[in-house]
Amino acid sequence: MNTLPATNGGGTSGAAGTPGTTEARSAARRRHALGHPRFVVIGAGMAGLLSVIKLKEAGLTDFTVYEKADRLGGTWRENTYPGVACDVPSHLYSYSFAPNPEWSHVFSPGAEIQAYFEQVARSYEVARYIRYNTEVTRLEHTNGRWQVETSTGERDEADFVIAATGVLHHPSYPDIEGIDDFAGAKFHSARWDHDVPLEGARIGVVGTGSTAVQIVSSLAGTVGELHLFQRTPQWVLAMDNPPISDEDRARYREDPSAMQALRQELSATFERYFANAVVAADSPEAKMLQDLCTRNLEDNVQDPVLREKLRPNYRAACKRLIVSPNFYQAVQHPSTHLVTSGIERVEAKGVRTKDGALHELDVLVLATGFRVDRFLRPIEVIGRGGVSLDKLWADRPSAYLAVSVPELPNLFMLNGPNGPVGNFSLIDVAELQLAYIMQLVDLVCSGRCREVSAAADAAELFEEARVEAAKNTVWVTGCRSWYLDDRGVPAAWPWSFDHFRSEMLRPKIEDYELVGA
Repeated sequence: MNTLPATNGGGTSGAAGTPGTTEARSAARRRHALGHPRFVVIGAGMAGLLSVIKLKEAGLTDFTVYEKADRLGGTWRENTYPGVACDVPSHLYSYSFAPNPEWSHVFSPGAEIQAYFEQVARSYEVARYIRYNTEVTRLEHTNGRWQVETSTGERDEADFVIAATGVLHHPSYPDIEGIDDFAGAKFHSARWDHDVPLEGARIGVVGTGSTAVQIVSSLAGTVGELHLFQRTPQWVLAMDNPPISDEDRARYREDPSAMQALRQELSATFERYFANAVVAADSPEAKMLQDLCTRNLEDNVQDPVLREKLRPNYRAACKRLIVSPNFYQAVQHPSTHLVTSGIERVEAKGVRTKDGALHELDVLVLATGFRVDRFLRPIEVIGRGGVSLDKLWADRPSAYLAVSVPELPNLFMLNGPNGPVGNFSLIDVAELQLAYIMQLVDLVCSGRCREVSAAADAAELFEEARVEAAKNTVWVTGCRSWYLDDRGVPAAWPWSFDHFRSEMLRPKIEDYELVGA
């Protein structure tokens, strides 16, 4: 694993003095006057670790990372359910500067991904900058700086805020009558209770997204009974997940260029056959995806009645496409029961469906996804002139190029609203975004301005173009999904990855408001 030289001095960590003291604030101002601005990074997941590494690389070492949990990892810390894995190949879902020759599988399990981030954090000496169990609760832009308040009562000041808050960490709970009446163990998939015994248990899983498919594929045949409550069937792309051989791992260790070549090959394949398909509903790639998913269903589900229960009535990839080597085998296991009648209510003994049947359970798992419209929220954010983020996002979240919000100067988001969340590796996305953000930071550090944020008219024009382009995507071809906002418009990047990469090369300065230039 590649490492950068250790950086000394400047940075603050949990062992440093309280950054909200008068002395610390004065020191921060002096450093800023000498060209050493202070940063606050929110979140110690994938994007937060990236921010620390790249800030240090740029010689900007005056920063603190505030993390609400007691350890780093973000999504991979939160999700520990059986079968959890990434649906992007591991050698692509890795930092470009920290390749990992030790991945065990093409799609590695969640615990291995978490261990990878922990190893990267150790290699780049990230932990000393992180303040754990400290949630940022309020940001206010006053006198040219961000005033930061936390759940522990600490206060901080920063010239820049990088919001690496992630997307998949606010669980979404279903509104089902009687759900609190269930007498057995009940938890969201992102809050898995590993103290609950599963052997011989009757388990119910609510939901049929990627998480539910991974859980069912992992538990089928290993528990007493498995009941999958399906509201909407999903298209499933058959994708083998073979182990990476000892010989290949040894070759990657000895020749890092071989890993780089593999990463480039995976990236090109991913973009050509998947990323381009979802943003062009009528493309040959989209048709190919449909054919592959249809063939997977028809070749692997023998019972014609069950096959039709599992057949969606919408286009493949309209919802986030599920990748699995064995879901159809798992759902056909004798102890697995696919329940397609709607849920009427939850009772003490189990789930009552609308056909009157009571499905008796010992464990109820809510694989019902996340509130993907949160981003910075629930942090209270007050920008220039007292404008609140809640007011700016009263209709729905929006950001210019998913990075900057008008009237929130020197605050930047990684994987923010309407970014490429559904069709690319989020690590690639975050790396491109951060390189772009660092160019905006340089406008301030070089003295060209004191504050930079997206201009309101540029943000409006971007949003209009995004909404228009979304009409060509597969996400609007007739399904309900978490991609769609309240208008039915996909809250995602509707263009190719090449277009995203091009936009991230350098900021269009005319699209930004520079104050104090």
